[in-house]
Amino acid sequence: MANKTLTKAKAAKNDEFYTQFYDIETEMEAYLDYNRDVFRGKTVLLPCDDPEWSNFTRYFAQNFEALGLKKLISTSFAPESKTYKCGYQLSLFETESPKFDKDKTKTHGKIFVLTEDTTGDGVINLDDLQWDYLNGDGDFRSEEVTKLRDEADIIVTNPPFSLFREFVAWIMEANKEFVIIGNQNAITYKEIFPLLMNNEIWLGNGFKGGNAFFRVVEDRDYASGVYDKTTGLVKFRNCCWFTNIDHGRRHQPLRLMTEAENIRFSKHKEIKGIGYQKYENYDAIEVNYCDAIPSDYDGIMGVYSTFFDKYCPEQFEIVGMCENKDLYKLKTKIYSTEECKAAYYNKFNKKGTYDLNASGVLLKDGILEKVFQRILIRKRK
Repeated sequence: MANKTLTKAKAAKNDEFYTQFYDIETEMEAYLDYNRDVFRGKTVLLPCDDPEWSNFTRYFAQNFEALGLKKLISTSFAPESKTYKCGYQLSLFETESPKFDKDKTKTHGKIFVLTEDTTGDGVINLDDLQWDYLNGDGDFRSEEVTKLRDEADIIVTNPPFSLFREFVAWIMEANKEFVIIGNQNAITYKEIFPLLMNNEIWLGNGFKGGNAFFRVVEDRDYASGVYDKTTGLVKFRNCCWFTNIDHGRRHQPLRLMTEAENIRFSKHKEIKGIGYQKYENYDAIEVNYCDAIPSDYDGIMGVYSTFFDKYCPEQFEIVGMCENKDLYKLKTKIYSTEECKAAYYNKFNKKGTYDLNASGVLLKDGILEKVFQRILIRKRK
């Protein structure tokens, strides 16, 4: 019954900011390919979810037996507690239930639990989901949901990007396994980068072609090519999966040329016939293309944060990041205010301050130029 009403409800639902089933399935398959028993006997928690509409709930409930799950828990956040409020559509699953409360549905979160075959049809799936209202609004930081976190073995969700730092800390303090979606910019957050550097967390398998598609809350204005009115999907290129569960792609080393081979054969004009430039404020070379990382260079190299998508911990180590405060003690020069002002004038021919200490600095045609934030790596010996 639950499956049928959920299906009808999904068909009637307005567009929401929801992860696509295909993307969830593809990501989970990456962990299953590496370890077929990764979910077996485990309790999976889906917080920050919306169980009636969620493809996360649908995937894990539909595959409950195949994955060998012990228990599935999915929770939602009360509509009235959301910062961004839009039209809220009740599901048939809720309104046709004797538990339905028109007041609680606005102010309380909901919890869905799956553990056993309650319908007697011999299988455990969506039809067997049991639900109720939470005592509170379903905020993941609440004592109520935190207790569910402590009960769980694995946490899977698409958390609010604005609370990403706090959400990761909430998971890490409980030492839980997880697979979550986040903004790619989170890689350089001061709270997240050390976890990546120390291999406590890493990027997941990733979205196909680097494109993540989501349903949105309501129609908005988007740049050309971002929103597809036919499918109702918005495309984002800056999303990725973060996890601490192993997968095979993580251990695939990059196939690279030596420094001499890159100088001779590289397809990049900045390197071919020229070589690699050293930073003025770090003992490291600038490598602005992952396929141009020299395989035989033993020193430190500065690369884009997108390197993490190709990072193999057996091939390279992360030693730090170009940033203002020299947290990783790798700077060889700190620029004075006067030097930053002089660099700004030389580059833009007007007064101002060029924050050279914010990243790596290159000398180009006698002018100091700051590069975008770089991750500092070194070849493993």
